[in-house]
Amino acid sequence: MTGTDSPEVAPVVLPRSPALGPLLARGALRSPGKRPRPDAPFPRARLVLPSVRADAARLAAYERVCGFAADDGTLPVTYPHVLGFPLAMRLMSGRDFPLPLLGLVHTSIGITRHTALPATETYELAVHIDGLAAHRRGTEAAVITELRAGGDLVWESTSTYLARHRTPGGAVPAGTGAPGPERRPLPAVDRWYLGADLGRRYGAASGDRNPIHLYPLTARLFGFPRAIAHGMWTAARCLAAHGTPEAVRVRAEFKAPVPLPGRIVYAADGGGRFELRAAEGVRTHLVGEVLPLLT
Repeated sequence: MTGTDSPEVAPVVLPRSPALGPLLARGALRSPGKRPRPDAPFPRARLVLPSVRADAARLAAYERVCGFAADDGTLPVTYPHVLGFPLAMRLMSGRDFPLPLLGLVHTSIGITRHTALPATETYELAVHIDGLAAHRRGTEAAVITELRAGGDLVWESTSTYLARHRTPGGAVPAGTGAPGPERRPLPAVDRWYLGADLGRRYGAASGDRNPIHLYPLTARLFGFPRAIAHGMWTAARCLAAHGTPEAVRVRAEFKAPVPLPGRIVYAADGGGRFELRAAEGVRTHLVGEVLPLLT
């Protein structure tokens, strides 16, 4: 996979953040013709917004729906993902992106925050696709988002998105399918009831109005019997409950959709691990970890 210093990644400076709605529609229309494979060419552009600042009203709505403390003067650890998401969608809805946007599954996010992020600061935001990789269930794309203040990298993330398709002979690529040790459930900390309107409320705050999160009818069009919670809401809600130091590494893996409405269990150990489980049964929706960043 390539990095931001690679000469193959060409910077493209944008005057403003693109609107998400038209990008989602464009990606949906182009999806049927896509034939994903891990060796396919992918966009090499690095999209840059040289001056971006959080909108105070939208930030407050995001903090409310995700459970972050309001008015502490800093951006929540997951909020730069919201700022960068339109740039990621511009890349992934393009004709030269080989994976279909429809059905694309957000499988993980890793975040590194180097310092606290003042909410009133103006930042440079950049997004690029780091590469494609074989996955036991299809092809996965890695998307890098970076936030800079005064030229210094202050926040960065890697998100992986999976396009499901048959793999040759049903084989599991090396390193992606080896069974790990059996995980013991973490101790339950809290139980949360998620209302049927959660996807609509998070969509209004984040701008991500993917139909699978909004209503049962629109979710059924894509194979879900009910609307499901945004994966990034589940990660943000867990991190709001867990808390994070100023300099931190975070990782979350999205294991299974969370249907709406519903009840879920938030669990955590005495260290940095956390998870979301179904209130009934043993299904795990999300696993994650918070680690202080040693400087």
